Amino acid sequence: MFNVKPTLFTPALLAVSLASAAVTAQEVVESNISTQYQDMRLLKVADGLSHPWAVTFLSQGRYLVTERSEGMQLIVGGEKTAVEGVPEFHASGQGGMLDVVTHPDYQENGWIYFTYAKGDGSGTVPALARARLDGNALIDVEELFTSNTPTGPGRHYGGRILFMPDGTLLLTIGDRGSEPMRSQDTMDHSGTVVRLNADGSVPDDNPLRGKQGYAEEIYSYGHRNIQGIVLDSAGDVWVTEHGPRGGDELNRIEAGKNYGWPLATLGRDYRSEGPFPDAEARELPDMQGPVYEFLPTLAPSGLAYVDSEHFPNWQGNLLAGGLRAERILRVLLEEGEVIHLEELLLQRIGRIRDVRQGPDGYIYVLNDQADAALYRIEPAN
Repeated sequence: MFNVKPTLFTPALLAVSLASAAVTAQEVVESNISTQYQDMRLLKVADGLSHPWAVTFLSQGRYLVTERSEGMQLIVGGEKTAVEGVPEFHASGQGGMLDVVTHPDYQENGWIYFTYAKGDGSGTVPALARARLDGNALIDVEELFTSNTPTGPGRHYGGRILFMPDGTLLLTIGDRGSEPMRSQDTMDHSGTVVRLNADGSVPDDNPLRGKQGYAEEIYSYGHRNIQGIVLDSAGDVWVTEHGPRGGDELNRIEAGKNYGWPLATLGRDYRSEGPFPDAEARELPDMQGPVYEFLPTLAPSGLAYVDSEHFPNWQGNLLAGGLRAERILRVLLEEGEVIHLEELLLQRIGRIRDVRQGPDGYIYVLNDQADAALYRIEPAN
């Protein structure tokens, strides 16, 4: 294993990096898109991406993008370079290279965290690793966590990562699409949100640690497939979650709670459009119901919380990406309830895979296709 050069992340070299990053003029896709409260323009930062899954921000003009089947791309000034040293992963169906985020103290420690499908054609698990970037290569790669039940590859990995203010992280794990009742099996990581320390160890204060019959990593359970997670200014964790036919959910995550899947669901059976076969009810009193059901189907992926001064009329709103819906939903919350929705970018760039507010305060979007792009949303004026 390689060691990081002692001077790699010094403030002086960081300043040089920021100043020398190649920042080129991005292509203006649309100069003025009218919305209810904020006219915006859409720029293309980089193109030629193959089914990208997530973007994170390294420094001015430098981005790291995961591609589901290809690995990672380092984007500098709009130009992309394949990242070397990516751990072996299994790309099949919805699985492959998934989320990527930087540690909150990235500028000091250089850690980049990412998720992927680990295994082979007989079985895969969602995995979490971290590494540092030296040039265009990952070094000091450490696998931190793997889900505990291998499943046939292809479906419902979850895979989103969120760092919390206390330095722990939350990781979403899908129900893997085989046996929905696994989400109610509290010894199975499938269908859960797990909470870990930054080194992959289990926090002492995890809500279910030490409770008989519960895997100690579990933070919440009874989920189907969370592909959007974000923290708001009040410290609440919000997620967007795939339901079956209908039943896509916005949930506020609370420690130790059961979110019901598949015993309680607003969704319907894919084939019959009747009640989901395992469901007992649309709601159950001992389980957390969703804050909101997205209708028609959103097929959610990517979630941002807006607190940027660039978008004063969107502050405090959520931006929820939609795959099948080919749109972003702006979600206005008041006292924990959804009171208004607005469609953004409807069928303008196709399936939305990721939505993030960057450190520059602008909104970054990835679409999901074979020849995809990284976009930036800015105010029109």
